[in-house]
Amino acid sequence: MPRVVAVAPGSPADRAGVEPGDEIFSLDGELPRDIIEYQYLADREELAIEVRRGGLELTLAVSREGGEPLGMEVDAALFDQVRTCDNHCEFCFIHQLPKGLRKSLYVRDDDYRLSFLYGNFTTLTRFTEADLERVVTEGLSPLFVSVHATDPAVRARMLRNQRGATSLRWLRALLDAGIEVHGQVVVCPGVNDGTVLEATLAGALDEYPELASLACVPLGVSRFNREGGMRPHTPAEVDGVVDLVEEWQEIFLACLGRRLVYAADEYYLLADRPFPDLRTYGAVAQHDNGVGMARAFEAAFNGDDVPEDMGPAGPSGFFRSLEGAPASGYRAPRAPGTVALLPRAGAGVTVLSGEYGARVLAPLVDAAMPGSDIEVVPVPNEYFGGNVAVSGLMTGTDIGAVLGGLPEGRRYLLPDSCLSGGVFLDGTRLADLPRPVEVVPANGASLRRALMGAPAPVGVA
Repeated sequence: MPRVVAVAPGSPADRAGVEPGDEIFSLDGELPRDIIEYQYLADREELAIEVRRGGLELTLAVSREGGEPLGMEVDAALFDQVRTCDNHCEFCFIHQLPKGLRKSLYVRDDDYRLSFLYGNFTTLTRFTEADLERVVTEGLSPLFVSVHATDPAVRARMLRNQRGATSLRWLRALLDAGIEVHGQVVVCPGVNDGTVLEATLAGALDEYPELASLACVPLGVSRFNREGGMRPHTPAEVDGVVDLVEEWQEIFLACLGRRLVYAADEYYLLADRPFPDLRTYGAVAQHDNGVGMARAFEAAFNGDDVPEDMGPAGPSGFFRSLEGAPASGYRAPRAPGTVALLPRAGAGVTVLSGEYGARVLAPLVDAAMPGSDIEVVPVPNEYFGGNVAVSGLMTGTDIGAVLGGLPEGRRYLLPDSCLSGGVFLDGTRLADLPRPVEVVPANGASLRRALMGAPAPVGVA
């Protein structure tokens, strides 16, 4: 059952007597399955909330006036059970995780609701007719679908699931119903690159031209990988993917009036090529998938005007407008508190970032603040190893190893993308680091403010 974790003072929920810790077992006699149904059921002027408190069951009458927010937050996005993945993909990064990390990291979800709420990718192998009816009826859009290959045999082999050969029929049904869908292809060298990737892009044009976007992202391989067939791209393979994507962008542009397919920023870093212009990314809807992230960050850092329909988009917009968004549970806030650490007079600044992030940040800082005592220090990912170099997978162990060799008396800035509830992937916490750090939201505007001496971090230790 959903548990109340916060109640706004003076809100309708507060006036009705709702308290943190209450378990909700019905709204007007119905138990919502997830935060989506919760929002529908709670959006009423008069509402009877049945709660369980200390072994007692209470019915609380809520009355709202003039569109007041209900004023309570619950602890999770799903109240029944996460629909887990029944595929056995050899390229799955969760299979490459070591033991001892946070339990939630080992959950392989394939739940369309989490696709809508958080932008998680679903393969649709567990999708049903009832799911389609709900998605269409409630307008759960956009959704994010792992395509990987449009050839049924290749897709089934990659997912190690025979339903992989047939489940894209649900993609066709979603598009027919007008649902916005963003797709991705995890490009595995020797498996679905080269001619297979070209066939996939041709298949997207022929069979799924209504796709809002299709991202090609490189395979991530950690040192814990046990799949002999999975390996990082060679330089020639990287160039081949970028060339193919750019060639097909022109084809899509000519046929559909938009580019549709995009290569992740990581490909341009690996190929040592400049990122495309921000406007070529459209709405940058796959920003969180690493597509157009560098250019969007650059624009925000430089204070450039960006059209309203451009920038990080997707399902996070749902939670920005949803007063009942979970405050903990499946996706906790990145870092606790809103404490700002004021800069010490004359203190230099060190920005810590993953190796890929450092390659993006260093030129921006040098161009914007030449001659300043600001440095960007990359944090090698020794914990995961392999080709893992993104900032979001930095661990406290690796950050601590780098910080321990840096001098005291400087301000150290850290992106919040590597944290969940103030905890790193390896279970270490901000307080475990050998130097105090300021945690800054991972966007260009926040970093610029912090570097200019007006930090707006989301936490500090």
